[in-house]
Amino acid sequence: MRPPLPSPVPAALAAPLAVLLLLSLLAACTGGAGGEQGADGKDGTAPSGGTTHAARWQPEPGTDWHWQLTGTLDMDVDVPVYDIDGFRHDASVVRRLHARGVKVICYVNVGAWEDWRPDAARFPERVRGRGNGWEGERWLDIRALDTLRPLIASRFDMCRDKGFDAVEPDLQDGYRNRTGFPLTAGHQLAFNRMVASLAHERGLSVGLKNDLDQIPELVGDFDFAVNEECAAYGECERLTPFVRAGKAVLHVEYALPAAEFCDRSRELGLSSMAKRLHLDAWRDAC
Repeated sequence: MRPPLPSPVPAALAAPLAVLLLLSLLAACTGGAGGEQGADGKDGTAPSGGTTHAARWQPEPGTDWHWQLTGTLDMDVDVPVYDIDGFRHDASVVRRLHARGVKVICYVNVGAWEDWRPDAARFPERVRGRGNGWEGERWLDIRALDTLRPLIASRFDMCRDKGFDAVEPDLQDGYRNRTGFPLTAGHQLAFNRMVASLAHERGLSVGLKNDLDQIPELVGDFDFAVNEECAAYGECERLTPFVRAGKAVLHVEYALPAAEFCDRSRELGLSSMAKRLHLDAWRDAC
């Protein structure tokens, strides 16, 4: 037999009490769920004591780094950040770098088709445009978001599965080049924001590569910036929105010696070094 029911609740109070009970049940169900946001909008422990989610890594201005895309990887550079080719290196390389406290960025080309990549055949001919000056590369039609989204997502899955902390998506300024497609600034903004979202959905931080004109619109979507030759073109001041937001600007010069740009780079809070154009192990950091 069930225990006797309590005295009936007065009709005037029944509806409010039912609402309070429903809200309590919902709070109990959701309090421990992952992905809650704290008062500051960042992932963290929910007020009810739920599971803590690690915040995305975001490098700070002035963070030293090593960028190498060719040659035998130099594993002994004493810096806190490496940026390496995501296809060329497997998870064991990332683990070795993590073992000494290094964060690792996954270089992936998102704006051009490369004929030597293992997934090259997945890119339809219709989205391959003009050559971009590098052998085996052709600009992509970034207007084709539905076609490119799963292909880029698959590449970012690779980065995540290998343990990378972030992605460096290359060639994010096709609209300013002769791609073979009538690209506009609006197309580029939509594409770049899609790229950022795909990285964030996988727990990866993401850098804005070059695309100086759209920094004001995109600084909130990206966690850091990667820039080539802003000193040579007199454009480094245009990267200050990232620095002001507490986000690193990872910067290289190819033609200028470090002595010609390092003082100004330090003033601006950039993470600068001289590199050779083919991005081998050599570096001369500020």
